[in-house]
Amino acid sequence: MGTTAGRWAALAGVVAAGTGLAVAELVAAFVDPAASPVLAAGAAVVDGVPGWLKDLAVAWFGTADKAVLLATMGVVLAAGAALAGVLERRRPPAGALLLAAVGVVGGVVAAARPGATAVWAVPSLVGVGAGVVLLRVLVARLPAPARVVSETQWARTHHSSDTGVDGPRLSETQWAGAHHPSDTGVDRRRFLAWSGVSAAAALVAVAASRAVSAGSRAVQAVRESLRLPTPATPAPPVPPGADLGVERAEPYITPNETFYRIDTALRVPTPDPAGWSLTVTGLVDAPFTLTWDELLALPLVEHHVTLTCVSNPVGGPLVGNALWLGYPVRELLVRARPQQGADMVLSRSVDGFTAGTPLDVLLEESRTSLLAIGMNGEPLPPEHGFPARLVVPGLYGYVSATKWVTELKVTRFADDEAYWTPRGWSERGPIKLSSRIDIPRPGDDLPAGEVVVAGVAWAQHTGISGVEVRVDDGPWVTAELADTVGPDTWRQWRFVWDAPPGDHLVAVRATDADGVVQTGEQTPVAPDGATGWHTISLTIV
Repeated sequence: MGTTAGRWAALAGVVAAGTGLAVAELVAAFVDPAASPVLAAGAAVVDGVPGWLKDLAVAWFGTADKAVLLATMGVVLAAGAALAGVLERRRPPAGALLLAAVGVVGGVVAAARPGATAVWAVPSLVGVGAGVVLLRVLVARLPAPARVVSETQWARTHHSSDTGVDGPRLSETQWAGAHHPSDTGVDRRRFLAWSGVSAAAALVAVAASRAVSAGSRAVQAVRESLRLPTPATPAPPVPPGADLGVERAEPYITPNETFYRIDTALRVPTPDPAGWSLTVTGLVDAPFTLTWDELLALPLVEHHVTLTCVSNPVGGPLVGNALWLGYPVRELLVRARPQQGADMVLSRSVDGFTAGTPLDVLLEESRTSLLAIGMNGEPLPPEHGFPARLVVPGLYGYVSATKWVTELKVTRFADDEAYWTPRGWSERGPIKLSSRIDIPRPGDDLPAGEVVVAGVAWAQHTGISGVEVRVDDGPWVTAELADTVGPDTWRQWRFVWDAPPGDHLVAVRATDADGVVQTGEQTPVAPDGATGWHTISLTIV
């Protein structure tokens, strides 16, 4: 690729692949947005990566892991397209065959996605067809690689009378041109004109696909105009002392826009509430389907619940507290009448994700598990499951918090597996007693004297009864504990420390309402949640 023509060929490959991808996105907008080859391939990567790699991505990139994945896919695709362009110029039709193979694989992957049909392969196949045609057209505008003539061949033709070889003679200039092929044959203007037209066509295709996919904006408009029903059972008011008011500390109620998001969806699903329904099926005597209007007409319940992701490391940010509005899942299951021997509810999302929740947990009268439609006084944000999701106090999200939920299948753990179980995670995921230091933060300028150390602690559905702080190797000292609305949420805490100059280690541990003290044993997030005391290093000056 060192020659000028080689670089133009690489550009031709990138332009052709990009245009083909844009065409595929346009076709996918008509077939099904989820049939997009980019989304299908990305989802296949998410499904196929081992658990340790997924944990590493979350640890490094947090909630930006999906953007990093798509960017990486873009870089790999561009590199492969550039290679296809070079191959098409040097060894036609090798580049076209490479591009076609990638498109066929993309079509197979799309058609194999959960809930897909064979038609989902069409966007990839049409897109790669357009890309292959454009690649051949663009490369045809470039000069073919010149045949390299050896010095012996030149000698034979240049001195044919001496060697006895008849044939045309090559001058030294001709031999130099044959031995060192030039790129003077590149018609830059024509090539750039074709490339520019192709890029413009790709932009038009992308814009058209967005216009055809305007349904997602229509759903957003429906959400914004929706007025949530008044709850039949309102949540108790948050006590004034639930928020200690420590500057820069996590608030008691996490705003929707900063609430963590961890799921497997590369593109946020946008089901239309008008067509949404929830089916309760499986090992039940009375299966039924609940429509959106029927759900809104039920006596809804408000409840504060703190959600936690199993991938949250010790001291991590993947935890948040919100006020949820919904209908008790227990009532839905009682209506369906689970059969003897059933022990699991497999909830399914519109995008194919599944979570396995113990049936006995969902049937507990003391546990307010919800089919939620509201979050902090407004309809669920799209990224948090609009129009409906599950919220189960005391369980990690991977076994309970299914977003965009469409089905509850009553079954048995022995008969069904949820999404994360075959990927190395425990089939049951009770949240572990944990605490975190939010203030101060590493790197803060901390003068000697009074320093406020503050954070949150959680033990959902059991509750927190105490928090202690230890500086260096000193004793554990009781921290001030904030009020709470109930045992299903976290509690803020604060400790005022008379800090001497020097480097210090500050650790925190919590005690739950049953008297269990948080363990200091350090364990990783897999297979069922991290443990250990959150410890930070501070320099007091």
